[in-house]
Amino acid sequence: MSKILEVKKLTKIFNSQKRNIKKQFRAVDSISFSVQEGEILGLLGPNGAGKTTTIQMLLGALTPTSGEIYYFGKPFSGTEDPALNKINFASGYANIPSRLTIKENLTVFAHFYQVANYQDKIKRLATEFEVQDLLNKPLTQLSSGQKTRVMLMKTMINYPHLLLLDEPTASLDPDISQKVRQFLLSQREKYNVSLLFTSHNMNEIQEICDRVIFLNQGKIVAEDTPMGILKKMKRTYIRMVIIRGESDLIGYSRDNHFDLSFKKGKALVKIDEEVIPKFLYEISGLGVRYSDIEILRPQLEDFFLQVAKENITECGDKNEPNQN
Repeated sequence: MSKILEVKKLTKIFNSQKRNIKKQFRAVDSISFSVQEGEILGLLGPNGAGKTTTIQMLLGALTPTSGEIYYFGKPFSGTEDPALNKINFASGYANIPSRLTIKENLTVFAHFYQVANYQDKIKRLATEFEVQDLLNKPLTQLSSGQKTRVMLMKTMINYPHLLLLDEPTASLDPDISQKVRQFLLSQREKYNVSLLFTSHNMNEIQEICDRVIFLNQGKIVAEDTPMGILKKMKRTYIRMVIIRGESDLIGYSRDNHFDLSFKKGKALVKIDEEVIPKFLYEISGLGVRYSDIEILRPQLEDFFLQVAKENITECGDKNEPNQN
């Protein structure tokens, strides 16, 4: 696969002055990454981590303090760069002209990108996003979810090679969010479109992203597949209701150095996933009987919360799962 986007040591520093004191804020701090053809890359992190600033630099809306951006193997020169004709952008928080109808908005963008047969493309997108009956309505009469769908339609108007998506499903209902994810995956399948995707919905990220990058305070603190990130956490729990043999379970866990606790009548054991079969076999041999067993594996949300708390040196066993 070829690289659609490559970023090398990208940095953005904002300067401010208050009471004759100059201050600098390093919003993005020497980050490097790439997006391959057909790849979906998640760019994650808490508020203020540098995600939106990074996307703005990738669009030419902000000038980097230092570093390099390459599209399709060529240096990016800013808002006049022809590479932008092969790229599109959507944000759950960005606005497009609200007095125009959906059809008028999409027509303007189609002319901007010099799209041939744009009327057929608008009809097809309207059907896929279920707004075919709203094409002649101005955006002022649409709900926030409908406006977001229009923004996503706009991103596909020019048959892009790369989509930069900044929380595109932020204001959508769960069923529409699911349809949007399915649509994005179908576009990747049909046209080999690449996506750079920011979201606070970790289930969404796990569902569609091939690889994820976590930013914190402008720096990359983790980069891997979603499964690779989870394997690094090494935090799996078994939760079960003990019917008989509670004291045997306590003794076995103590002798084998398992972290065992009881909450609301349920036993919770912290354990490496690969030893779960051995654990269950041996406690059964001791006469321990249980019901309602559940294996609680770590989720990306756990790592996200960990990064947000700046606990990034250890892959967190700080918090036990909810016992409710």
